[in-house]
Amino acid sequence: MCSAARSCILTNKIAWTWVNDELRIPGISAASADATVVPTWSRALVKAIINNPIECWTEEHFREPVVVGGFPFARVVVLCEPAAIRKVLVETPNAYPKNILERRILSARLREGLTGTDGEQWASQRRALAPLFGRKAVLQLAPAMAEAAVELVDRWRHRRSGETLDIKIEMDALALDVLTRSIFHAGLGGDPQTVHAAMVGFFAVAGRIDLFDLLGLPDAVPRITQWRMRDVLRTFERALDDAIAQGRRDRRPADAARDLLDTLLAAKDPETGRGMSDAEVKANVLTFFFAGQESTATALTWAIYLLSQSPGWSARVQAEAERELTSPFDGAADRLPQTRAVIDEAMRPYPPFAGVTRTASRRDELAGRMIARGTMIVISPYVLHRHRMLWDAPDRFDPGRFLDGAPRTVDRYAYLPFGVGPRMCIGAGFALQEATIVLATIMKHFTPALAPDQTVWPLQRFTLRPRDPLMMTMTPRA
Repeated sequence: MCSAARSCILTNKIAWTWVNDELRIPGISAASADATVVPTWSRALVKAIINNPIECWTEEHFREPVVVGGFPFARVVVLCEPAAIRKVLVETPNAYPKNILERRILSARLREGLTGTDGEQWASQRRALAPLFGRKAVLQLAPAMAEAAVELVDRWRHRRSGETLDIKIEMDALALDVLTRSIFHAGLGGDPQTVHAAMVGFFAVAGRIDLFDLLGLPDAVPRITQWRMRDVLRTFERALDDAIAQGRRDRRPADAARDLLDTLLAAKDPETGRGMSDAEVKANVLTFFFAGQESTATALTWAIYLLSQSPGWSARVQAEAERELTSPFDGAADRLPQTRAVIDEAMRPYPPFAGVTRTASRRDELAGRMIARGTMIVISPYVLHRHRMLWDAPDRFDPGRFLDGAPRTVDRYAYLPFGVGPRMCIGAGFALQEATIVLATIMKHFTPALAPDQTVWPLQRFTLRPRDPLMMTMTPRA
């Protein structure tokens, strides 16, 4: 077996398999879709959409730029053509507003924040929040990210030799720690384990597609998923309400803010002078927890898993971390290009967000196809990032494709881990800096190994997470 040249390939098997000295990544792709999905409208398809939507993709989706299909009540176009994606998300976004299905699923409990608003309310919030996630502001948070990673390393060093860890749970807790340090300087209050359990429960429930949403029933019809979300978030929301109320009483100006919550409460739209209501602040804090905790934790989970299967890249990241990961930590992520490349490549087969949906507000042409008004446009990073037309060896784990000097430049509209255009994730820089610093810190001190008899399969909820516990051993390095 070679070292740095080892690569990972997709298969229809659930466990890793060596094929021609290349390692296959679990997941649906053109190599396996025809054997694992239900391609026509049926009860089985509805079940798959609700339980794990990525299992609905067919081989055609990974090979064709446009696939036309639909439900009995809606016409659907799945788009994988970069120029057409640019048109929908960047050039004419107002002609393709967010689809009602995405609004109902993604915006649950977040309706007053960036994720759930549109029009002037969204634009005003985006302008007010932009300074919070500018490069200067994000760089100032690097030491808190490094401190959380170091504390994790210290905790792992005190575990028994050979003890296994569920790496997704560990990354969930670490990402929550980073966010709590960044948003609430004095902590959120209450029991951290209770808050963590509430967040895990929220993401497990909120990302499920409800049958009533598929059928297009109005919002007035209660959803079981909404009832469950209300229960799991009650404790977290009480603590958040108390923190917002205390922040309002303190009335700190933006230049005296101690954390992101203070900054949110003081933030104003530079064009209108409008501040945010308590409901908007609350929804955006929840959005930041979603984007900054779940997406970052999931990206780190997949990256550590992939490195455990790629000794060559594992050694490269460890060598880089030993050489470059030193204080001061401001700008540390910029000194870790190979670690960042691993994060970028991990988010290719396992993107944080599995889909974007828009509705054509008028008749239009996309990728040579006439699109009727009212058509649902689906842009799936999961499919796009594994598409045969857009990537060299898309089934191979190869971080080198994201390094300077790679033989083929990655098309900007073929790689959308955080979206693109006006509604691109505002916290992308925060998430990438955190993931890079944390991964380098872990790899500097440990070598990961997958525990025996593991099954690995992606599950789509809000993010693309492992379906089962991902048990690993983290062996301390000398």
